[in-house]
Amino acid sequence: MKLSLIILITCCAAFTSVSAQRNSKPRLVESSRIWDKAAHNAFTDLLFHKGRWYCVFREGGRHVSPDGSIRVIVSDDGKKWESLALIEHDIEDLRDAKLVVTPSGRLMLNGAGMQAEKEIRYHSFAWFSDDDGKTWTEEKSIGDPGFWLWRSQWHKGKCYSMGYRTDRERTERIARFYRSDDGEKYETLIPEVNIHKGVGEHTILFFEDDSAMCLFRHETGDKMAVLGKSKPPYDSWTWTDLNKRIGGPQMIQLADGRILAAVRLYDGGARTSLVWLDAEKNTLTECLKLPSGGDTSYAGMVWKDDFLWISYYSSHEEKTCIYLAKVAFD
Repeated sequence: MKLSLIILITCCAAFTSVSAQRNSKPRLVESSRIWDKAAHNAFTDLLFHKGRWYCVFREGGRHVSPDGSIRVIVSDDGKKWESLALIEHDIEDLRDAKLVVTPSGRLMLNGAGMQAEKEIRYHSFAWFSDDDGKTWTEEKSIGDPGFWLWRSQWHKGKCYSMGYRTDRERTERIARFYRSDDGEKYETLIPEVNIHKGVGEHTILFFEDDSAMCLFRHETGDKMAVLGKSKPPYDSWTWTDLNKRIGGPQMIQLADGRILAAVRLYDGGARTSLVWLDAEKNTLTECLKLPSGGDTSYAGMVWKDDFLWISYYSSHEEKTCIYLAKVAFD
């Protein structure tokens, strides 16, 4: 009888906890500037690895400039940060680094190099570190020339990325879907994804049943974001237009199943915000505006210790700086 009562209480507590989370709303606990040493600091990603926080971003003279490099900073507590590495290139403007851990335990950065005066302006690169970010390999070209593999994401030992073509006008830019076993050599799964021309930045979310969801920025036509759904082997996707224009998307699934994205919103002024993604109604609903404005967004997201931690950049204070927000769900 006592065992049955304990099980009943435990189940009720778990149900109450999940039910409470389903009705919870995000609340900003704090947002602090963590880096501002360059003239332009932007395009972030965030990772918690082996007890330390990692934040990566681009440093340069301007939003687009030939001196763009990738800075890696670390922190033990999310408050005091120090530089760990700087990745530079002699002729390329390095942009939009994303940071993940490979199945073998290596740190992996992927991003792009740009040469504004070239016919093929963009090349996608990957870098790897075996000593937790202190030193990095030489850049390795990934994907196809002219295709920007904006974010690489791992699922069950495979690395996936949507690449979008950059050497054409927006109305002619196609998307290409890639897969890799090691993050270095990519094969083409879908040469031309069946989606609007002019899509670009993206994020893919994989679920426990191995289905996948992709959120795309869209910069032609009505410029509304596009949501894709697929199942293994991910060689076919269905796409639906959403209700908001976005930039720099990242997504995370909460324990209660809800999907939260960090994006740049444009209506009513540019800002970095959290939005609920309803995949049944095909809607994005803003639920929390982070302290931001102007040149902003491109967030990294980590769930840790019952808080959502978000790195992003913004120009609402003097110049573009890197910020870290801590969000609770009441």
